[in-house]
Amino acid sequence: MGLSDLFRRDAQRRQALAQAQVVPQAVRCVQCGICSYNCPLGIDVRAHAHSGRPVADRHCITCGECVARCPRGVLRFEACSVLTLDAVDGGR
Repeated sequence: MGLSDLFRRDAQRRQALAQAQVVPQAVRCVQCGICSYNCPLGIDVRAHAHSGRPVADRHCITCGECVARCPRGVLRFEACSVLTLDAVDGGR
């Protein structure tokens, strides 16, 4: 694997994260709060998980910490449209 392959792979990863949002399965969430505790930006992911709403906060950097730390696998990344995010977030 050459240097150009590493850059290409990193660019593809960033593109995928830029077009995704964290989506919960509310039925499986037990409100432990580990997702919110591990969010480096202090987003209340637990509240989103409880209501079943995607985390469409404009501050979310899709780092994946909440997804990785959830002990029940409630959170996942799902592709979304930039237009969908603007509509959900109110265009802020």
